[in-house]
Amino acid sequence: MNARRRAPGLSRRGFLALGAAVTAAATLPGCSALGSRGAIDTVGRVDFRNRLRIPPLAEADRRGGTTEFALAAQAGRSAIVAGGEADTWGLNGALLGPTLRARRGETVRITLTNHLDEATTLHWHGMHLPAAADGGPHQMVEPGATWSPSWRVDQPAATLWYHPHPHGQTERHVYRGLGGLFIVDDDHEAALDLPRTYGVDDIPVIVQDKTFDSTGQLIETARHDNGMVGDTILVNGTAGPVFEVGARRTRLRLLNASTARSYNFGLGDGRPVTMIASDGGLLSEPLSLQRVLLTPGERAEVVVELEPGQEVTLRSYPQDLGLTDARARNSGAADELDVLLLRAAARLAPSPEVPARLAVVDRLDESAVAVTRTFELRNNRINDEEMDLGRVDDVVTVDTTEVWEVWNGHRQPHNFHVHDVQFQVLSVDGRPPPPELSGWKDTVYLPPEVRFRLIMRFTEHTDPAMPYMYHCHLLWHEDQGMMGQFVVVEPGGRPADIGGGHGH
Repeated sequence: MNARRRAPGLSRRGFLALGAAVTAAATLPGCSALGSRGAIDTVGRVDFRNRLRIPPLAEADRRGGTTEFALAAQAGRSAIVAGGEADTWGLNGALLGPTLRARRGETVRITLTNHLDEATTLHWHGMHLPAAADGGPHQMVEPGATWSPSWRVDQPAATLWYHPHPHGQTERHVYRGLGGLFIVDDDHEAALDLPRTYGVDDIPVIVQDKTFDSTGQLIETARHDNGMVGDTILVNGTAGPVFEVGARRTRLRLLNASTARSYNFGLGDGRPVTMIASDGGLLSEPLSLQRVLLTPGERAEVVVELEPGQEVTLRSYPQDLGLTDARARNSGAADELDVLLLRAAARLAPSPEVPARLAVVDRLDESAVAVTRTFELRNNRINDEEMDLGRVDDVVTVDTTEVWEVWNGHRQPHNFHVHDVQFQVLSVDGRPPPPELSGWKDTVYLPPEVRFRLIMRFTEHTDPAMPYMYHCHLLWHEDQGMMGQFVVVEPGGRPADIGGGHGH
């Protein structure tokens, strides 16, 4: 295989260890008794007998110069584990939704009809688009109503996703099953020798954790430090999933769609994976990694190489999130979990090696930064403010570059997601970021007391009356108020009255 890049600077493990050291020093007497949850170990205990479900590609109507998709949010029943059926929610089905796919330059229109008995939304996570089409808590779709956002797709090829975003209810709506992938294609990515046949050697891997009772019913658990943490892992809604590999190299589009749990993905036999893309698209070069840490909302594309007849398990290993031992157990960071069995056929279709160069990741110019903002996440607040739908927290001028300095001043796990833009990580506590954070990102994990400098550019879309969100993507934290909002305005512009009021 081609040589892989190993960038200098602080490693992923190293920058997480910084947070762990500070946390340990700050622990108060009695903090070890934060909860009673023990670590879970399912290695070798998962009965991999169910064929991995591949979400269908959504039907697209491309007449009239616009690519149109129709989605219906609905309740249903799903047989997921033994014992019976669970009450679940889905899009165009009982659980999860179809994969949407569009090319850069296309104008898309999505018609969402809500057949649920309560209001919901759909947010296009990672997408650059007008605020009125973003699908945040200001675009609620009432029962029986229809919402039809439209925008022009203008960003590099990437694995994005969609999920509900109702204020105060996001964790519950995602947990019940609403969500799916949104794949963006472009000419550059299409010209690369990469696995790309959807469902054959290019596989969606939507990973979630759930808890079921003895009758197979989906149940909500107590929230510990980070929200609901389940004991059963699903991939694309499948428990005990097996994927029958038919090609020498297989591309896995990994999505952490859990509401609270983080995953430290790796292969059970110790072989590395080749990471080719992060949240916002291709890396500049492929990376050979033993582990890929994804916190809620993050994505990564990896290529796995198998020999004929081999079996290997995709596993989540314990993570160093910079937490105390008790909080690591409560948050699921101490768990070791079998996720997906990859079983290679006796004869495999040939696959070319992963290209040594993938994309040009243009670095944003720090000398052109117009504004630097600071955000502290602590106690379900950002900068000591609880989310208020009627308050604009930040006003951004279009066609400017900003640096956001973000840190977790808390001993709980938090991450940070920004709507509308993809950002680049400039530094982690003053050091260069690890290579897996060198590409375009929209969500990043924040170890306690570790400061991140993020650079981003706001282009094209302005609306003084409709905000975008930034928030922790551990969804219970978001629901509790760890979220703020910003508007993008023309030069000299001011925010308009956005209404909305306060509350969950």
